[in-house]
Amino acid sequence: MNTSSSSSLQTNTIDSLGQLKAIGLQKIYNGRSVVQDVSISVSSGEVVGLLGPNGAGKTTSFYMIVGLVPADFGRIEIDGRDITALPIHKRAHLGLSYLPQDASVFRRLSVEHNIQAVLELQDDPETGKTLTRKRVQEQLELLLEELQITHIRKNAAISLSGGERRRVEIARALATNPRFILLDEPFAGVDPIAVIEIQRIVRFLKSRNIGVLITDHNVRETLGICDRAYIISAGKVLTDGEPDAIITNRKCAKSTWANTLKCNCLRAPAALPQGRWQADCLAGGACISPNKV
Repeated sequence: MNTSSSSSLQTNTIDSLGQLKAIGLQKIYNGRSVVQDVSISVSSGEVVGLLGPNGAGKTTSFYMIVGLVPADFGRIEIDGRDITALPIHKRAHLGLSYLPQDASVFRRLSVEHNIQAVLELQDDPETGKTLTRKRVQEQLELLLEELQITHIRKNAAISLSGGERRRVEIARALATNPRFILLDEPFAGVDPIAVIEIQRIVRFLKSRNIGVLITDHNVRETLGICDRAYIISAGKVLTDGEPDAIITNRKCAKSTWANTLKCNCLRAPAALPQGRWQADCLAGGACISPNKV
């Protein structure tokens, strides 16, 4: 990914600070509270993980922030502006972009036509009018270069690898000039090479001062690229903090989150700040602790 381009692509600058907040979210299904008082924040240029087992309320919390599920109680804000009642397309106008787990490209269109289709719907911030053909072409070339997909621009989206498809999806998202991107299980069902590619993409977004919220079951891959993470268990935030603090937190070892995951899923990558880590089985659960070497 080209993180040092001097292009004029309209994206956030490092001075454009913002914050996405969810405050006291609650969701009730059939009289049962599945999300209870969940609060989450993501700042510009920050990568935040939302982790937990199936049924913990993680996905419901994520979908409330996206706008796919209405919150029964609580508040969602962008820079202090209440967006709780706004539908997903109006949240997008305020800079909130969502990438679903399933493919979101036009499979029969070429890579460049996939991106161009989004650009043609955008307004020029300088004129307030739809982008001219010239501006669309300029932005298209810049996005192809930034995401390093110029060489596959003529390829049909259906022929792309998992990592290539994600890059095209990110290019389409960047075409809308987002401030925050929410990634729904980006590591699910992808091969190891694609995992590395997706991690590079997330770092690229961070370098562009875009806030990223990731929900995923793959703890190792997600914690390896997060600045902070929230662990959801039984509908509540069990703990939150930096990856090394999350990994050594004993609350996680005693929670259903640890008990429902195998140890090898909880091993953290060697890239984490304090070096090498190992998984230990404790009383039927799992805990992560630093190797004593």
